[in-house]
Amino acid sequence: MQFKYCLGVISLCSALFLVGCNDDNSSDSQTPTVQEQKQKLQPIIIQGALPVESAHMAAKLQNVTVETIGKSWTFWKGTYNGYPVIISKTRMGMSNSAAATALAIERYKPIAIINQGTAGGHDPDLHVYDIVLGKYATNIGAFRTPKQPVGAGSDSLTWVEAFDVLPIDESDPEPIAIRKFEGDQELLMAAHKVRYDKGEVVEGTIGSADVWNNELDRIQFFHQRYDTSVEEMEAASVAQIASQFNIPFLGIRILSNNITNNGAYDPGTGEACQEYVLNVAEEYMKSKLPK
Repeated sequence: MQFKYCLGVISLCSALFLVGCNDDNSSDSQTPTVQEQKQKLQPIIIQGALPVESAHMAAKLQNVTVETIGKSWTFWKGTYNGYPVIISKTRMGMSNSAAATALAIERYKPIAIINQGTAGGHDPDLHVYDIVLGKYATNIGAFRTPKQPVGAGSDSLTWVEAFDVLPIDESDPEPIAIRKFEGDQELLMAAHKVRYDKGEVVEGTIGSADVWNNELDRIQFFHQRYDTSVEEMEAASVAQIASQFNIPFLGIRILSNNITNNGAYDPGTGEACQEYVLNVAEEYMKSKLPK
């Protein structure tokens, strides 16, 4: 009897052990893999105005599908190292980039937006291939000019009253104020973690307008009054739309030229910036995975 009792106890213990093992295996099978966690994230959108600022990134994606909205707003949807990424060719200018941003937000519900590309330098201390992380982006094309009679001429250096195109008080007929859109802190943190060896990486203010400034006095005015580091034609309008949807945003610009210190244009800067920004996007998306 004692022998049979011992065999019964051993059999019961073995059964309980196997059940426990099966439960553990069942639990493991239900835990999402890292790849599955990546796929559950909302996509990050990376914008570039022209092919020189977007084609290299698009070619780096895997599992790509392409969607074109209107005549030329193009979106490459795919993955980069397993993370969902959408490359957006916005085309040049404030209106094009704003429209592309609104379309992307409505269609793809992004986790964040990075607007990147080339820019001209305003800061003499910055050089070609240096990268500016947009701590701020601001519209440098919205001003109220002073009144002048016919024949008095025009002087852009007297255009000191910036016009706020997104005023808090919309009943104000003359909302005179410079508006700076702040870059998302988590995106900035991700950008600072990425290694870049072709130049310096600094935080600064990106100035945007549908204007190509070549007057050194005017450039110096922006740099001294509004602390601009670079100028281009998209970031502030993208930031404006992203802010209306509460989407995290960061502008990133590489200096392709800098006439304040005779820095000649280098077409290789566009690809260098795209490589850097892809790594920034991956670093940011990594931070969004469950801990």
